[in-house]
Amino acid sequence: MKSQEETLEEWCRSLLQAYELEDVQIDVNTILSLAGVAAHSVVRPAAPLTTFIAGFAAGLAAGAGQATNAAAMTAAMDRARTLAADYDSESAGTPVE
Repeated sequence: MKSQEETLEEWCRSLLQAYELEDVQIDVNTILSLAGVAAHSVVRPAAPLTTFIAGFAAGLAAGAGQATNAAAMTAAMDRARTLAADYDSESAGTPVE
């Protein structure tokens, strides 16, 4: 029986292959860590939303030539991690004076 880690790595490779992104390096643990920060700092459903938006932002930046794939992903994930860690649901959406 495969471990959870082995299954996630295999699933990641399958997704990358399906999208013809075999040359893209993905750190599954870093993504899961970001999801954990979002889930615990915001609300649990923020985890997949945060990782999706960070990945989308990274793809746009890399596609526009603003950064390499790796640099775009690192920047997007770092920004999402900071935003999630600093999130305060009580003041969210409150205009800053």
